Amino acid sequence: MNLVLIAIVVALVFLAAGFFLRKALSESKLSSLENEAERARSDAAREVETIRRSAEVEAREKLQQFREEAENELKDRRAEVLKSEQRLEDKEKFLTDRDREVQRREQSLLDREANIKKIGEELQQSLDEQRRQLERVSGFTSQQAKDLLLKQVEEEARHDMAKMIRSIEEDARRESDRRARNILSLSIQRTAANHAAETTVSVVPLPSDEMKGRIIGREGRNIRALENISGIDVIIDDTPEAVVLSGFDGVKREIARLTLTKLLADGRIHPARIEDTYKQAKAEVEKAIMEAGEQATLEANVHGVPENLVKLLGRLKYRTSYGQNVLAHSLEVSHLAGIMAAELGASTKLVRRAGLLHDIGKAVDHQIEGTHAGIGANLAKKNRESQAIWHAIEAHHGDVEPQTVEAVLVQAGDAVSAARPGARRDSLESYIKRLESLESIAVSKKGVEKCYVMQAGREIRVMVKPAEIDDDEAALLSREIAKEIEKQLDYPGQIKVTVIRESRATEYAK
Repeated sequence: MNLVLIAIVVALVFLAAGFFLRKALSESKLSSLENEAERARSDAAREVETIRRSAEVEAREKLQQFREEAENELKDRRAEVLKSEQRLEDKEKFLTDRDREVQRREQSLLDREANIKKIGEELQQSLDEQRRQLERVSGFTSQQAKDLLLKQVEEEARHDMAKMIRSIEEDARRESDRRARNILSLSIQRTAANHAAETTVSVVPLPSDEMKGRIIGREGRNIRALENISGIDVIIDDTPEAVVLSGFDGVKREIARLTLTKLLADGRIHPARIEDTYKQAKAEVEKAIMEAGEQATLEANVHGVPENLVKLLGRLKYRTSYGQNVLAHSLEVSHLAGIMAAELGASTKLVRRAGLLHDIGKAVDHQIEGTHAGIGANLAKKNRESQAIWHAIEAHHGDVEPQTVEAVLVQAGDAVSAARPGARRDSLESYIKRLESLESIAVSKKGVEKCYVMQAGREIRVMVKPAEIDDDEAALLSREIAKEIEKQLDYPGQIKVTVIRESRATEYAK
């Protein structure tokens, strides 16, 4: 127990000694640190004082430099202001002198204007006097002379206008003719077509003349039955070994021809057999019509045509116009218009389709009222053809003004196909009537001496009196005749109007 107390006391003594020893060491270190801090503060104060003095010196130097620069700049500006004031004084002096010069010139102009006014009054008086003298000498008043002068100027202007019109027309005609000839010749060269064919009759050959009596039958019952069921006239005359079928409907005529051919091949000819054979022939013709329409679409490279229109196309195989087969004509128009469209950059697909369908109305024009162009356009509408197609159909004869390039090309293709040599036949009566109409239009014009219609009505040459018609009026006369022909006549293609004016002097040496 005593040892423990002794140990505790010893420990406390050591702890107290350590405490006082650490306190003495701490006070010694604190005193040392305070001394070092005092030295640092003294050094910092001296350094700050040094920096302050250096900054004051530098600031005084820069202030002096700025003062010198400001004084120099002020001197320069003063010098510039003095120069500007001098220039302003010079300008003011110049403007003052110029104002004096302007005033002097204004006064001079006023004097000159007064002088000119005085001279003008004198000239007007002189002109009035001369006008009065001219009126007395000429016998015309000033208004009459003015009217005469205006009339002369109008005639001269009319002649100049005629010259200009003739020059412009010649240039345009040469260029358009050249381009049109190139395109049309290319189209025609690349299209082969047949000449005109028979239109209203079909001839059925017979094995012998004995068959004529069997066709007629007892008391004519066989021929009557055939005519009643077919609607076609059967002509049996002195023509050896042949029977003629006459009718305007090509489909009915073809059915009658096929019926009679089958009856002749079979040998049994009586009304009941005629009726059965007629039904068979009608079915075969309807099948042939459909095949002809499909073949036409293939040849024209036109796809997607509705079945109704294909059937109507096939019917055109048995329809002719002025001797020209309408289906062949439609194919020809499709090819021609397509070639021209390719040359001009138009839609060849649309033009070929419109060209193939342009005469579709002729297949039913004997059943529906109206023109074949209008009927065809309505058929195309009903079968959901595009507006461009049915517009080209209704405009191909000029009943409607063409609004698209494709419609114009179909119109041109139709005209070329119809007007080419050998394409159509024209009746003598209508041909002579057209020639007479052309001559009457030409001779009705003032100054016309003679006229001749040439080239089967494709050209008219007009001879004028040179004393009454000059060169300029001849150009206007040809234009007037052409416009009147376009207005009054209907004709395929175009008609060339040539006005000829010549002067002849004749003398005899004796």
